Amino acid sequence: MPDGQSTFETVIQPHLDAAYNLARWLLRHQQDAEDAVQEACLRAHRSLDRFRPGDGRPWLLTIVRNVCYSHLRASRRAGDVQPFDDELHGTTNERAQVDALAFRQADQALLERAMDRLTPEYREVIVLYELENLAYRDIAAVVAIPIGTVMSRLSRARNRLQAEVIALGREESAHGL
Repeated sequence: MPDGQSTFETVIQPHLDAAYNLARWLLRHQQDAEDAVQEACLRAHRSLDRFRPGDGRPWLLTIVRNVCYSHLRASRRAGDVQPFDDELHGTTNERAQVDALAFRQADQALLERAMDRLTPEYREVIVLYELENLAYRDIAAVVAIPIGTVMSRLSRARNRLQAEVIALGREESAHGL
């Protein structure tokens, strides 16, 4: 096996942009995202001996996700914590689907504001699938949920995102923006 520095360069370094992207969407602040990626890289570097040869991207993104959620838990007040429930946070409008093309063509500022309104669990599956192009199995590994849950959560996240984009669009129209 190569030394630690060359392994870091081949396993972790190529995925730093994806790591930052996920952290930025989950934490919603540039500095927090940078700190989370730095902490994740340190953890990954210390754990390189446990890395099984293969794609380092899901492995690093799993570490980034864990660091981000630790940060989110630490920053929340105990009374504000509400467990995530796919059914509770889901939508009943099954016909509302946002496909990848519409996602990429939507107004960027409006889309970012709509993404900010989603729960972190919904933001992460959209970021991992739509922006980072991870396969369902890789998302399942990163998020530590079954593939079926990834698919249903992604569907609900798209529906919720579409509803938020529509609501924001109506708000802008009502205010003459």
